[in-house]
Amino acid sequence: MTYDFDELIDRTNTDSFKWDKYKDRDIIPLWVADMDFKAAPPILKALEDVTKHGVIGYSHEPDELTAVIVKRLDERHNWKIEKNWIVYLPGLVPGLTLSCMVVGNEGDEIITTVPVYGPFMKAPEAAKKKLVKVQMKLENNRWTLDFDAIRAAITPSTRMFMLCNPYNPAGTVFTREELQTLLDICTEHNIVICADEIHCDLILDESKKHISIASLSKEVENQTITLLSPSKTFNIAGLGGSFAVIPNDEIRAKFAHLKYIVEPMPSAYAYQAALAAYRDCGQWHEQLLAYLRKNHDYVLQEMNAINGFSMQPLEATYLAWIDTRENEIENITEILENAGVGISDGGFFFDGKGFIRLNFGTQMRRLEAAVWRMRKVLC
Repeated sequence: MTYDFDELIDRTNTDSFKWDKYKDRDIIPLWVADMDFKAAPPILKALEDVTKHGVIGYSHEPDELTAVIVKRLDERHNWKIEKNWIVYLPGLVPGLTLSCMVVGNEGDEIITTVPVYGPFMKAPEAAKKKLVKVQMKLENNRWTLDFDAIRAAITPSTRMFMLCNPYNPAGTVFTREELQTLLDICTEHNIVICADEIHCDLILDESKKHISIASLSKEVENQTITLLSPSKTFNIAGLGGSFAVIPNDEIRAKFAHLKYIVEPMPSAYAYQAALAAYRDCGQWHEQLLAYLRKNHDYVLQEMNAINGFSMQPLEATYLAWIDTRENEIENITEILENAGVGISDGGFFFDGKGFIRLNFGTQMRRLEAAVWRMRKVLC
């Protein structure tokens, strides 16, 4: 079956968080990370079936979904897990906060690299922990981890390292060697790793392969919390379904207990959509990746053709990270909005000043129109 990713979907007047930011303004929104594509037919059918049943009560996870996840992590991540390691969540961001809450004590330190997805900055604060930031470094036209800086940032109070892999916003897929080095550092200092792997199925560079850091060693997976979701890949972020994989019994028990107190249960819609996505949407996923790769190549070429802009090739995600520091125009976000293009300012990603993030998960016609508007005011 062939899917039409070129179909223009009118998202105006639908209470869309992405589109209503610029309500009644002629602005193409390329900011928040959801795509403008319809969800795959099996997902829509699963949602329809829940609605037709008519009773929207509390739901628990389907046994089949758990079995599908266990199989998927084995086949795609080379990671054999136990089904009881899975804790279902109403969203991945709550999982970040819960992870920070259940590891260590108030005042302990949590390290993450920057610039990074904004909630990485907020979760330690919510857990009454101290955030320690380490800058990413650009090496061989690729954003990667600065291991010397990570080692220097560790203190006796360091309890957790928050890892984003694939990386948002820089699009890096960390190699086995990079992950092993990080794992060795954290193991030496008894540091738990919380890995946000929500973009793991959005690999653009076909020479790269996503590796879950917890899969590297049976001996050390006990010090990991891995956060996953079908939401970004299958464009069902509004449903909120996510899950954590926590091999450590003590950490998992704390996590599950706190989740029960502070977070709502996932809905039947979230569970059934996740099951349909992972079980039935393989062809849709492959065609999506092919479409996103073309969009990526177009954006890469066009952004590097704008004076003062620089973009490195992404290895994963549909989120272009563009360096605008050599462009002397100030308030670039405002200027682009006035030109009819809405993008994310790098400041949201903390220490990302001088950058913008552009979501190219949209129809090529919209993307071309947005780039034309950008070039009109910047070239």
